[in-house]
Amino acid sequence: MTAGIVWQRRRAAAVGVWREFAAKKGGLAGLGVLAVIVVLALLAPLITDQAGLDVVHAPGKPLRPPSGEFPLGTDIDGRSVLLLTLWGARISLLVGFSATVLSVCIGTIAGIAAAHFGGWVSGVLLRFTDFFLVLPSLVLAIALSSVLPQGVATIILAIGVTSWPTTARLVRAQTLTIESCPYIERSKALGGGHLHIVGKHVLPGVLPLVLANTTLVVGNSIIAESTLSFLGLGDPAVVSWGSMLQRALTSGAVTGGAWWYLLPPGLAIVVVVLCFTLVGRALETVVNPRLKGERG
Repeated sequence: MTAGIVWQRRRAAAVGVWREFAAKKGGLAGLGVLAVIVVLALLAPLITDQAGLDVVHAPGKPLRPPSGEFPLGTDIDGRSVLLLTLWGARISLLVGFSATVLSVCIGTIAGIAAAHFGGWVSGVLLRFTDFFLVLPSLVLAIALSSVLPQGVATIILAIGVTSWPTTARLVRAQTLTIESCPYIERSKALGGGHLHIVGKHVLPGVLPLVLANTTLVVGNSIIAESTLSFLGLGDPAVVSWGSMLQRALTSGAVTGGAWWYLLPPGLAIVVVVLCFTLVGRALETVVNPRLKGERG
């Protein structure tokens, strides 16, 4: 009976959050555009011919402007830029989401542990966090990508293990606020252990804020992946938006005036990051009571 009541309350809270989020037109628009992009990326193998990615069997001529056959023109190898953009979305989104999951998990665990245990545990974790905060995350990611074998997994690891400190700081502050509440003291007085307090009280309390922060981290991860791929540190065997920009630069598309080769991946990155930012800001307004009266 008690479990049923708890789930009813959680469902009611989720419905309330969704209604508040739906009232934010910017966040709702961003979510809609993201849904379309994700669906197109997932359906790319079904709605396009993957054979068109093979440079040996490229169907068009190099650097042809947009036409009826190729709506976004062709690249230096004669491949459809529209096809490359759709398939590039799969890798860019995969890296963005995967690196974000890794980053948020590390940051959440470190933040909760630092606030909950305190003492020397907090001191060590905070110094470790400060070390990563002081050093530029992109420089660390470049260093890791240069040392480790090239591949999508390396890019995910490089971004994930260098971008977690901001999440850790945010989660630590929220955990300290939660653990100062009277019900935490009552739980400890009744014999609640570390796992009970963290699992039943702290984690549910920080998850909404972590979710809002996650949407912002995804955008940063996509930018980081595009930057690393643009610098030639990505997997040369796969197509991503960053690798498209890098390929366009090295093939002379800029000096040749082939704007159709540069514009689609560049705009795709801008649109996706903007959408994640809109969704993140809207969620942040919903889950943070102090911001409800400041943002519309």
